[in-house]
Amino acid sequence: MKGAAGEPIPLPFRSLAKLEVEIRRGELSVVAAGAGTGKSLIALNLAIQANVPTIYWSADSNAATQLTRATAIISGDDVRSVKEALREDRFHPYEAALSQRWWIRFNYSAAPSPADMERDLETYREIYGMYPHLSVVDNISNVENDSGGTMDQYTLGLEGMCKFLNEMSRETQSHVMAMHHVVGEYADGLKPIPQSGLKGKISAVPALILTMHKEIDGLEDRVLHVSPVKNREGFEDSSGNTFASLQMDRQSLRLRDLEFVV
Repeated sequence: MKGAAGEPIPLPFRSLAKLEVEIRRGELSVVAAGAGTGKSLIALNLAIQANVPTIYWSADSNAATQLTRATAIISGDDVRSVKEALREDRFHPYEAALSQRWWIRFNYSAAPSPADMERDLETYREIYGMYPHLSVVDNISNVENDSGGTMDQYTLGLEGMCKFLNEMSRETQSHVMAMHHVVGEYADGLKPIPQSGLKGKISAVPALILTMHKEIDGLEDRVLHVSPVKNREGFEDSSGNTFASLQMDRQSLRLRDLEFVV
C-alpha cells in the first residue's frame, strides 16, 4: 500500500529535494534533454545511489555500456579502465560489488513492446515477490508502437504510450521514469529547456517533468542542470530557468550535488 500512497523513492540529490522534487511510486515522470546531455546517467545514478529494486529498459545503450557505467559509479574507478578490464577478461574484481545490486535488472532490446514490458514486470514479481520500485524507460520513443510515420501519428503514439506507462505505474506501484527527446532548438543541451521544448505533446499525463541542460568548463568535470518544468505536487517553473545543479565526475560518472545551502 505504500506504493499506492505515493511513497517517495530515496532521492540522493538534496538540491532537487530543495526544489520539492520527489520520485514517488505509482507515478510517471519524464526526463527530457538533448542527445548526450546525461539523461541515462541521471537514471542510472538514481537507481544505484537510491539502491531500490529497479527494472531498466535500455533501448539506447547496450549491455557493455551500462555494465561499465554502473561499475564505475559503484566502484569510483575510471570508466575507461573498467571497460578495458571487461575487454581483457580482468573484470573479476568488480563482480562482488556488482552482486550487491542484484535487484537492478536490465532489458537491452532496441525496441521493446508494451507486451515485452508487461512480461518483464511479471517475471520480476515472480522472482523477487514484488514489482520494482523504479522502472526506467530509456527512451520512450524506442518503445514499439503502431503509430505510423507522420508527425501527427508520432504525437498520438507518444500520448498513447504515456497513458500506457502511467497505467503501468499505477498497477505496479512503481515509479516509471521515461527518457525523452527535445525539439531541435534545444538539441545541443546548452540552455534551459522549457516544458514546451519537449518533442511531441506529452506534458498532460506525467506527474513530473524534468528537463536537463549541461555546462562544460573544459576540465574533467561537467555540470548537469535539472529543471522541474512540471511538478504536480511541488515547485515548478515551466520556463526551465530554475534548476538544481549536479556535478558529474567524468571519470567515475558519479553525480553529486554541486552545492547545497541549508
